[in-house]
Amino acid sequence: APVSIVAWKCNCSDCSMRGNVHFIVPACNFQLEEKCKEWLTTYTFGTHKAKHIFCKICGITSYYIPRSNPDGVAVTVNCVDAGTIKHVEFKYYDGKNWEGVYEKSGIESLSKVSTNK
Repeated sequence: APVSIVAWKCNCSDCSMRGNVHFIVPACNFQLEEKCKEWLTTYTFGTHKAKHIFCKICGITSYYIPRSNPDGVAVTVNCVDAGTIKHVEFKYYDGKNWEGVYEKSGIESLSKVSTNK
């Protein structure tokens, strides 16, 4: 994970029930160990664009493919090793009114690979 992140607190039905706070990275910057894949399963609902991936044993969703960023991965902040993240800027996403806030939020840019040097 980056040292400094923008984390999203969302009030959609899924995030609010789970208390999920996540940050988004480009999919090419996310790597899951192959041996972990057998322990995961996927849940979708609504538009079925978001892919909520969770552990078959404990039920924790450590990451998922968000509807807002299908080319990225949303990582649950509390699932990152302690000490990895040094700074968190919290933003709020009105997931109950998803369509009305998506373009205004700027969230879609977070799954793009930065070309800044």
